[in-house]
Amino acid sequence: MANERLRSALVVRGVTERELAEHCGVDAKTVERWILKSREPYRRHRQAAAAKLQTGEDYLWPDAKSETQRLDEADAEIVHVYPHRSSVPPELWLQFAQRSATDIGVLVHAGVHLAENPRWHRALAERARAGVRVRLLLGDPESTEVARRGEEEELGEGVAYKVREVIKLYRPLYGTPGIEFRTHRSTLHNSLYWFDDEMLVNAQIYGVSAPLTPVLHLRRVAGAQLVSTYRQSFEKVWAGAAPLPRQES
Repeated sequence: MANERLRSALVVRGVTERELAEHCGVDAKTVERWILKSREPYRRHRQAAAAKLQTGEDYLWPDAKSETQRLDEADAEIVHVYPHRSSVPPELWLQFAQRSATDIGVLVHAGVHLAENPRWHRALAERARAGVRVRLLLGDPESTEVARRGEEEELGEGVAYKVREVIKLYRPLYGTPGIEFRTHRSTLHNSLYWFDDEMLVNAQIYGVSAPLTPVLHLRRVAGAQLVSTYRQSFEKVWAGAAPLPRQES
């Protein structure tokens, strides 16, 4: 059976079999066997091919890794676990933003702890001017999802109020080239903050306010899936979100 996932990835990325072979350090016939005969490459070649095609190694060769390898890779992506968001060093958020080279993404309902910090605003603006794509997803304050979160935290309209305040706080950044704002109506299972290959995942726990819930510090490892899974979640929410209403800018 042919490896149609690999064949399709080549077409989508506009990469020829010869180009992939050169990138992986093998001959073109080897790549042909990977496709037509579903041969599984050595691990270093799988990683190189996945990087070239900008897709997951597990997607291209789902049976290539043992369960032990998968677990080891997931463990390798976990840098640190903070018991509460409030225990994350305040400078860490800024350091991640300031050294980002390609992407910054934030998925929250409000994220007041960042929005009220002028240094955070300056960091986003500086990175945008340097060519970094900055995307911020805020909760829709009129949505049932935000209202439900307020009820779960016994804050009533408190969460919606915080979102509206954050929308006001970010006004100086609206219209800045490279910075995009959208509002979402998704159920927020985790707040996500990613900076190139670094990510902070703030768990959402029923009835517990976000500053009191755990945060995972993750760093992407080639071939692993933990960070990429969270990033896929971000992209799904982004795709279904609406641009921030013009009257809010």
